[in-house]
Amino acid sequence: MSEESDSPQGSPIPLYSLDDFLAEEEIIDDVLHQAKLLIQSSVKELEKEAADHRLNPRQHINRPREEAHTRLVNDYFSDNPLYPPNIFRRRFRMSRPLFVRIVDALGQWSPYFTQRVDALNRQGLSPLQKCTAAIRQLATGSSVDALDEYLKIGETTAMECLKNFAKGVREVFGARYLRRPTVEDTERLLKLGERRGFPGMFGSIDCMHWQWERCPNAWKGQFTRGDQKHPTLILEAVASHDLWLWHAFFGVAGSNNDINVLNQSTVFINELKGQAPRVQYMVNGNQYNIGYFLGDGIYPEWAVFVKSIRLPTDEKERRYAAEQEGARKDIERAFGVLQRRFCILKLPARLFDRAVLRDVVLACIILHNMIVEDEKEAEIIEENLDLNVPPSSTTVQEPEFSPDQEVPLERVLEKDTSIRDRSAHRRLKKDLVEHIWNKFGPLPPRPGI
Repeated sequence: MSEESDSPQGSPIPLYSLDDFLAEEEIIDDVLHQAKLLIQSSVKELEKEAADHRLNPRQHINRPREEAHTRLVNDYFSDNPLYPPNIFRRRFRMSRPLFVRIVDALGQWSPYFTQRVDALNRQGLSPLQKCTAAIRQLATGSSVDALDEYLKIGETTAMECLKNFAKGVREVFGARYLRRPTVEDTERLLKLGERRGFPGMFGSIDCMHWQWERCPNAWKGQFTRGDQKHPTLILEAVASHDLWLWHAFFGVAGSNNDINVLNQSTVFINELKGQAPRVQYMVNGNQYNIGYFLGDGIYPEWAVFVKSIRLPTDEKERRYAAEQEGARKDIERAFGVLQRRFCILKLPARLFDRAVLRDVVLACIILHNMIVEDEKEAEIIEENLDLNVPPSSTTVQEPEFSPDQEVPLERVLEKDTSIRDRSAHRRLKKDLVEHIWNKFGPLPPRPGI
C-alpha cells in the first residue's frame, strides 16, 4: 500500500509528518511565551497604578477624637478655660454662652449633633467638635483639611458638619433672626429713621457679589459680569443702622445688575399681600402711607426708594445728598462686617451645590443677627421735651391681612401700582430736601476752604 492516497481528482495528498508537528509546537510555544510576557508587563503596570494613593483603598486613620474633645473643652468650655473670653470671641466670632446655646439647639434639632457610638462601641465626635469645625470654616474660610490636626476630624466629615450646621441654623433660628419687621420692629425702625432725618425709612438696600470658584464651565457665561471678571452669585439685603439684616435674597446669577435682582426679589412680597405693618408719617407737612429704603443711583424712581442727588445745585440739595449718602452706608457697613466676621464670604466659594451655598449665606446672616442681638447695648431713644418741636406723627398699625387670609388680586395690583409710583417718589424726595434742611441746616464749612 502506498504512503500517499489519491484524491477524487486523482492528485496525491501529503501526509502530516513529525517534522510538521514539531514546527507547529515551536510556534505555539513562542506565542505562549509572548502572551506570558505581555501579561506580566500588564500586571506590573496595574501594580504600579495601584500604588497611586488615589486608587488605593481608603486607609483607616485611628484619630484620637476623645483626646481632641477633652483638649477642646479644657481650652474653651471648662469652668476655668485656658483661653479667656476675648480670645474665644475672636476665634468663634461670638460669646461662649451664645455658641453653647446654638450647640444645644442643634442637638435637639437633629441626632447628627449628638454624641453617638459607632460599630466598634467607640464614642463618636462630640457636638462641640462638629459645631467648632463648622464655625471655624465659616469664620476663617479655612480648608477642611486644616481642622484635622486640632479637632481630629476627617476632611469629608468636616464638610458634612458644615452643611448640616448651616442647614440646622437656618431651620432652627431663621424664623426669628431672619424675620420681616413686626409692628414693634417697624415702630423702632421708624423712630430711628426720624431721628436721623428720614421719617418713614426702614433701612438701606444694596447687593453684594460672592465669587463662585466651582461654577460649572457651561454656566460661567451667565454667572460672569464684565466688571467682575469671574463667576459670582448675588446677595440682596436690607440693613438698619444697628447692622441688623432684615432681608436676604441670594442665588441670582452674577451677570445681572441690581434692577434685575430686584425684579426677582421677595423684598416687597409682604407689602403686595397686605401682610406688612401699615405706616403713616408726615414729611414737610405732607402725609405718606408707605415706607421706603435708601438706595444708590441704579434703583428705579419708585415710591419705596429714596436716592441721592447726583449733581446738587444749591445748599439744600447738597445737605440732603450728604445725609442720604451717609445713612445709606448702613448696608455697606453691614456687608463689610459680615465678610470680616465670616471670611468664607470674602473668599471664593469652594462648593458646587447652589442650595448648599444658599444655606451657608443665610446661616452667616442669621449668626450675624444673633451676634448683633447678643452684643447690642440697650437702645434708649430719648424723648424730646422741647414744646416748640412738634411730636412725632409716625403711626404703625397691624397688617391689613393675616398670612391665613386670601388677598384679592385687585388689592395686590393696587399696591403694586403704589409701590411703582414715580410721582410719589419725586414728591417725597422734594419734601425730604426741605425737611432735612429745616432739621440740620447748611453743611458745616470744610476746613482749609
